[in-house]
Amino acid sequence: MLDFLPEWVRNFLPILGLLVIVSLLILSLPRIELGHSSHFLRRRFLNWFPLGLTYAFLYMGRYNLTVAKNALGGRMTNDDFGTIFAVGTVVYGLSFLINGPLTDRWGGRRTILIAAVGSAVMNVAMGLLLFTKYEGNLTPIFSVLYAGNMYFQSFGAVSIVKVNAQWFHVRERGVFGGIFGILISLGIYFAFDWGRMIVEGFPGRTEWVFFIPAAILAAFFVLDWFLIRDTPQDAGFAEVETGDASSGDTGPRLPVLEVLKRMFTNPIIVTIALIEFCSGFLRNAIMHWYIIYAKQTGIMSSFVPSNWGLMLCVAGILGGVFAGIISDRVFHSRRGPSAAILYAFMLAGSVAACFLMGNSALGWLVVFLSLSIIGVHGMLSGTASMDFGGKKNVGIAVGIIDGMVYLGTGLQSIVLGSILPEKEAAKDPANWWMWPVAMIPLALIGFVLTLRIWNAKPQPKAAPKAVEQAATGTDA
Repeated sequence: MLDFLPEWVRNFLPILGLLVIVSLLILSLPRIELGHSSHFLRRRFLNWFPLGLTYAFLYMGRYNLTVAKNALGGRMTNDDFGTIFAVGTVVYGLSFLINGPLTDRWGGRRTILIAAVGSAVMNVAMGLLLFTKYEGNLTPIFSVLYAGNMYFQSFGAVSIVKVNAQWFHVRERGVFGGIFGILISLGIYFAFDWGRMIVEGFPGRTEWVFFIPAAILAAFFVLDWFLIRDTPQDAGFAEVETGDASSGDTGPRLPVLEVLKRMFTNPIIVTIALIEFCSGFLRNAIMHWYIIYAKQTGIMSSFVPSNWGLMLCVAGILGGVFAGIISDRVFHSRRGPSAAILYAFMLAGSVAACFLMGNSALGWLVVFLSLSIIGVHGMLSGTASMDFGGKKNVGIAVGIIDGMVYLGTGLQSIVLGSILPEKEAAKDPANWWMWPVAMIPLALIGFVLTLRIWNAKPQPKAAPKAVEQAATGTDA
């Protein structure tokens, strides 16, 4: 009935429908009254929405490597992919030690612009390497270029959280954590499904899976330049009292080393970072290796792998919204309970996956696991980092937490890239048994750690003052 529409439009319609349903659900919830004017809410939307979409398209320019790996076939083996991705993710994780403090100093607006243009340049460079029909070993050059891409990408999460920490009160941030999960999910959809359509639309021209995300990021650089502002004051509003760990702290900015010392000695921040190390391992063990498993075992035509980006997107939306709503509405803005429930799902699902290798039900189980782990990531990296880092030092807090995510990702790339089957052995699903087994210890550790932060909530430096929200001017 809708055959006259382009394929990408038809594929996006289920996601659009789900987003409408989720939006109606959120709007139907009792409003948390914080005194925000309608003018402020409209301007805040124009701030976080393009910022969030930029972050989503950064994902497209990050995980297009997985799509390229499948398109390149034997030119990039599992071991090659594991090496390239591991180098990139370790660089990403360590970059936060530099980029977190830089974001606190420069502001999220400037650093999201750096992320967009830097990632665009690196994607163009990777595309040009394929465009020139380079016949040598791709691994060393791709490792360097992908590492450069991931350095610039590491500004993305810090920027989005830094900006939104200035605009959202703690009591609103659980639902925003769900929105953060939605944005991640859209980025995954863009990377896998739009990436697949690009590869199919340009057969034998894999470079376009890098060129097109670069062009989109360049366009969002321009849009963000005009729309995004770091703080409500920059957009003509009064300062928002956020109720987080920075509330009441009117002293001067501390030296970076002092802030790092405080963060690394804060048991809640350290626990969240360790949980997210496990999340990084598990999220990418699911997201990247299932589609490679499907390709190599010959089941790509079945529903889940052939709609992998769509499935991940739907799962991420549901996981993020579930975690965010129950965090704010059931657990009074505590993030630990949501993460613990989702980690319990992860642990049970990882064990169940061991018994489903080669079974068609495995695909649906993996979708459920994606729902769980994306919900955790949005809740902890996207929300708890704001709460416990506070808007003053949130860049460093996100740097530590999200850096650990990607160190966990780097570990899984090295481990799974070296233990999973290759060539003829990879065609038999039974030979992939180490894949779910490797996830179980991390799921168990993550679950135990989430129980340790069950009752954690940020403690403001002083009693928060009344929320100041009346508009004091026009848009900046």
